[in-house]
Amino acid sequence: MEFDLIEGSSIVKESTVTENETAIKMGSGDLEVYATPSMIAFMENTSKDLVAELLPKGYTTVGIEINVKHIKSSLLGANIKCKATLVKVDGKKLFFEVIAEDNKGTIGNGSHIRFIVNAEEFMKKAKNN
Repeated sequence: MEFDLIEGSSIVKESTVTENETAIKMGSGDLEVYATPSMIAFMENTSKDLVAELLPKGYTTVGIEINVKHIKSSLLGANIKCKATLVKVDGKKLFFEVIAEDNKGTIGNGSHIRFIVNAEEFMKKAKNN
């Protein structure tokens, strides 16, 4: 099956850091700052959303690899922008560059790989594992 995905396309999403996204609430740290797992989830979600509308009905993507650095803290209430760029399409394997910023600059960056799957078939296989 062919997928009409364009290398170089990108999307930017915005979010405000809530209490539920802090390190202390997520259990990944002891401080009330934006948690690394929250940033990673935002990067994955932004990448997913970039290609979601371009996939045929019944198809989605699943994350299979992420390699990011969380280089700067952000406080509760900070506005976070995440940009995902589709840098390579290799069949069903999609390669993204991701970057997160707050109003003071870059807070995290890296790469993410997702794989296109038929949602129904994927869930059947997962249930039989």
